[in-house]
Amino acid sequence: MGDPKEAGAEGPPAGAAARGGLSLLSQGEPEEPAQGSALFLGGNEVKSRAVVKYSSAPPRTAFARLEEKTDLKLPPANWLRESAKLGPAGTTILGNSKKSKPFSSFGMAYDFIDSVGNDVDVVSDSENIKKLLKIPYSKSHVSMAVHRIGRTLLLDELDIQELFMRSSQTGDWTWLKEFYQRLIDQKWQRKKKSKEHWYQKAILSKFLYYSINGDGAAQPVPSTAEQQESSSSDQTNDSQGASWPAPFEMPSSVSEDPSASSQGSEPLEPSYIVGHVASAPKEQNLTTLFNDGEHSQGLKNDFVRNILWTFEDIHMLVGSNMPIFGGGRYPAVSLRLRDNNKPINVLTGIDYWLDNLICNVPELVMCFHVNGIVQKYEMIKTEEIPNLENSNFSTKVIKDIAQNILSFLKSNCTKEGHTYWLFKASGSDIVKLYDLTTVCEETEDKYQNPFTMPVAILLYKVACNMMMKKNQNKKHYGTIRTLLLNCLKLLDKSRHPQIIASANYMLSELFQLDEPKKEENSESPLNENSDESYSEEEEEMPDSDENGSYSTSSDPPDDSKAVAIIKSVGELSVPEKYKSIHQIRPSCAFPVCHDTEERCRLVLSYVLEGLKSVDSSIKKESDLPAADPSTPIPLKYEDESTRGDPEGPEKQMALFLDKMGSLQKGNYSSQSGMIPGSWQHKMKLQLILKSSKAYYVLSDAAMSLQKYGRALRYIKLALQSHDTYCCLCTNMLSEVLLFLSQYLTLCGDIQLMLAQNANNRAAHLEEFHYQTKEDQEILHSLHRESSCQGFAWATDLSTDLESQLSVSCKCYEAANEILQFSDLKSQNPEHHVQVLKRMGNIRNEIGVFYMNQAAALQSERVVSKSVSAAEQQLWKKSFSCFEKGIHNFESIEDATNAALLLCNTGRLMRICAQAHCGAGDEFKREFSPEEGLYYNKAIDYYLKALRSLGTRDIHPAVWDSVNWELSTTYFTMATLQQDYAPLSRKAQEQIEKEVSEAMMKSLKYCDVDSVSARQPLCQYRAATIHHRLASMYHSCLRNQVGDEHLRKQHRVLADLHYTKATKLFQLLKDAPCELLRVQLERVAFAEFQMTSQNSNVGKLKTLSGALDIMVRTEHAFQLIQKELVEEFGQPKSGDAAPAADASPSLNREEVMKLLSIFESRLSFLLLQSIKLLSSTKKKTSNNIEEDAVLKTNKHIYSQLLRATANKTATLLERINVIVHLLGQLATAGSAASSSAIQ
Repeated sequence: MGDPKEAGAEGPPAGAAARGGLSLLSQGEPEEPAQGSALFLGGNEVKSRAVVKYSSAPPRTAFARLEEKTDLKLPPANWLRESAKLGPAGTTILGNSKKSKPFSSFGMAYDFIDSVGNDVDVVSDSENIKKLLKIPYSKSHVSMAVHRIGRTLLLDELDIQELFMRSSQTGDWTWLKEFYQRLIDQKWQRKKKSKEHWYQKAILSKFLYYSINGDGAAQPVPSTAEQQESSSSDQTNDSQGASWPAPFEMPSSVSEDPSASSQGSEPLEPSYIVGHVASAPKEQNLTTLFNDGEHSQGLKNDFVRNILWTFEDIHMLVGSNMPIFGGGRYPAVSLRLRDNNKPINVLTGIDYWLDNLICNVPELVMCFHVNGIVQKYEMIKTEEIPNLENSNFSTKVIKDIAQNILSFLKSNCTKEGHTYWLFKASGSDIVKLYDLTTVCEETEDKYQNPFTMPVAILLYKVACNMMMKKNQNKKHYGTIRTLLLNCLKLLDKSRHPQIIASANYMLSELFQLDEPKKEENSESPLNENSDESYSEEEEEMPDSDENGSYSTSSDPPDDSKAVAIIKSVGELSVPEKYKSIHQIRPSCAFPVCHDTEERCRLVLSYVLEGLKSVDSSIKKESDLPAADPSTPIPLKYEDESTRGDPEGPEKQMALFLDKMGSLQKGNYSSQSGMIPGSWQHKMKLQLILKSSKAYYVLSDAAMSLQKYGRALRYIKLALQSHDTYCCLCTNMLSEVLLFLSQYLTLCGDIQLMLAQNANNRAAHLEEFHYQTKEDQEILHSLHRESSCQGFAWATDLSTDLESQLSVSCKCYEAANEILQFSDLKSQNPEHHVQVLKRMGNIRNEIGVFYMNQAAALQSERVVSKSVSAAEQQLWKKSFSCFEKGIHNFESIEDATNAALLLCNTGRLMRICAQAHCGAGDEFKREFSPEEGLYYNKAIDYYLKALRSLGTRDIHPAVWDSVNWELSTTYFTMATLQQDYAPLSRKAQEQIEKEVSEAMMKSLKYCDVDSVSARQPLCQYRAATIHHRLASMYHSCLRNQVGDEHLRKQHRVLADLHYTKATKLFQLLKDAPCELLRVQLERVAFAEFQMTSQNSNVGKLKTLSGALDIMVRTEHAFQLIQKELVEEFGQPKSGDAAPAADASPSLNREEVMKLLSIFESRLSFLLLQSIKLLSSTKKKTSNNIEEDAVLKTNKHIYSQLLRATANKTATLLERINVIVHLLGQLATAGSAASSSAIQ
């Protein structure tokens, strides 16, 4: 491979060393990062910093200075024996015969996975780096494989000579050989090394062995495991130095843990998935990803040192085996052997300078010989090397070459996972870049490219490493996704199911299912249509001379396969000739999901691919274990006996809870026969759990959109996924049980909403039965393991309201039961509170449902019939639900909801009371003891509700509602006692007392002062109570004989309540009839008082008071008049329809009845007034005031008589007359009172 001209110029392979002053670590120890240095070389500053990431070299020792005339042609006693001081260099190089291994950069990349794709620009053997930087100075050919992983380029030597030798023997690589011969060298033949080449290698090897310091230099040194792999064939023939692999294939069942590196590098813990599943356990004896044979092919990092070398702004991870000694003016020196007859050329100078720069070695010790006879030693500082005679070069130019080559490669090696070939023919100035993946894909088997598998594994491992970093934020998700997608593109589904399943699972993990909606909009642009986040457009390559022409128009047509071309190596020395048009850190846009459903669908698509991959690896019969004769084979059928049975759901739920309990102890019942602990088993568990989460989130999203049929379908799939998980799980995690509790809680919510939205049942049913192909395929995969019927009781869409409410309740109860396992209740108090709150709510709903059914039965029942058994059964069910609901709310100290349920229980008691009041004969009806009992129970529950709330401040609306219901209960009970007095059981006085007490309590809880929507109702209720009390005392006064004190008390109370009732009714605008009735009763009360009076003066006074009450009814008549005017005037406006709604509260018959009574009473009062005033006038003739009143009364009386005599007058006309007459009475009364004052 080497050019004869360059053979002597090339030094030993460069290695990673600590900076001078830092001792190297013992084998297997990671070395502390060395501080880099800025070296001033050749007068130009070039920034260089080297940090040793790993070293397996022994502590540095001084080199043995050979005496003059030492003959290097004679082998030392320890020649080719393994030496810890020389490391691999001692036994493998015969000086420097061992070539780079074909996958050496991958070995380093696996060990330093943190650096790949992110921090490092290049990973390669130092020999490859030097070869690239010497391209403009060397006529030697260059052949390298280039791979892109994120922002990192991996460079490996692509030894065409070795490759084609193998192709001739095995038939591999024929596609590349044909391509090479067709486009590049049609007459390819093997080039042999010269004898001079082997001579130089031999004396260099002997020189290094001579230079090992110490008395035991000639004795064999104990070997390390690493050195044992060296082959003695290196002594004879270079052709076997690097073994090239056949197309790399991976066993179908592998452990993804390639950490078997004997170097003791940074501990590698790559797990094949993120989550609870770790690498496959050792007892399974699964094949490791890289076995010993594969290690020997170069997939193992076997460099003595790995160095992170920063050259200007380029970060490189470099592998090196260069031996480093002590003994010079500095603690570290490199040792070189030179033929004194051959001057050092530029290539050799660059070689030595770069080796020392990479290893941060400050000094070079050069031993000169003539024909193998040692002549002298010379010490040269590293910064002086560029200025050596015959080897003068500019470090700035080297820097420009490095930057140009990196820019050229980064601009053109854009497709992640592709293998690129950088090729320069020997003696040519043209450098070409080919995409070998594209070439290989044109053959019959695209997996013939041996780089495919290592690249795929590396992409996978970089992604896996980024996933496992807990401190990573979402900005890396785009990179991880791109790495995984590119990894999947390279893998054959039939050959690598485990990696494909794992990669798909990790892709699904990238999408946060529970993220808030505000985070859904990413700053990055929508990039869903592209699977690649890195730019892959070759059209973007610039054509201008300024940036280097990549056009192939002037080249032979054979070059059309080249991705890019450097037309002259001289261009690489021009500063910034090639500028990378791509960001050094590629922008990996993560797809923007505009809604939750889109995000979940992406997750499910990856889950499905993962499940398919797992299932495909176990579907062969040979993979299934033999049946155990002692274990029954589970069959996919349902117990039909539970389906028609009304208690089916209860039994099913009990079985389910038993199953949950048994899972705590570990129970396994897979139907596909997966082995517990196998990678298929672990992976399928994780994928199924992910699918259940995705379906849960979809269900929750559909629920928020009020798509309840769709929500039930999704939660059914989530629960079916979970049921399968339960069948496969050998040890149920508490986190998974918590998920199940959440799923059941949501299922309960959906069933409740379906029950409450029965009017849209057809649409919900259609949504429920619809299923996508993706869902069907996932379900098919689930059915391989389980019948998926464990939650059928919770997810059926029923058309019966009662069963829907019952299922909802059972879901909440099951969710609560699950929280009792593994102490989940105390670990998740918020969820537990939510479940109990929902249980209380659904029990309230069911209680109200039964209560309404009981009320409906009651309304349909014939009045005389007694309470039916069905009603009583409904009462019991309703009461039981309310009681349990109250207990749920009290257990979480939810006073408000507990108060509402107590209030509903009170309402149930009132319905029970009403049911008993309907029994018996209406004419002989009395207020029964059962009614009193239930009303008092209702009152007790309302009072408990108030005690539960404590004060109005906690929840004013609920407080006011309970007060209103309590007031209503007292009022209803008092009214019934008053209207249907139980005289057969109680005395009149006792009844009156009880009525009075109940009415006053009703008043107590009736808030007339607070301004609210209910205030008019409260005022009406209070006015009615005062009216009823006044009527009761009025009645007592009429019927009572004897006790004058009691009569007086009743008179005062009646007057007081009539007055209060009048005031309250006057505040209301929609109760004129009630106001009129109260005023008429007051007039009747005055008339009753007048009958017991003997003196005319007293009677006149009472009559005057009664007429005054009559005058004050003018307000009520004006309200009636207004409503009648609006009613009559409405049709005239054009539309007759609203006339019926003009005064819905006005009862015309009642108005006419009250009007007739009013006319008769007014007529009677006026007549009595005229009579009394006339008789008084005869006795006392000089009372002008009384004369005026008499005259007015006569005039009004005559008008009233004429009006009442007119039978054809309308209601409105009669009311107009009354209003007019009352106005006259009011005017006369005010005039009389003013004259009296005068």
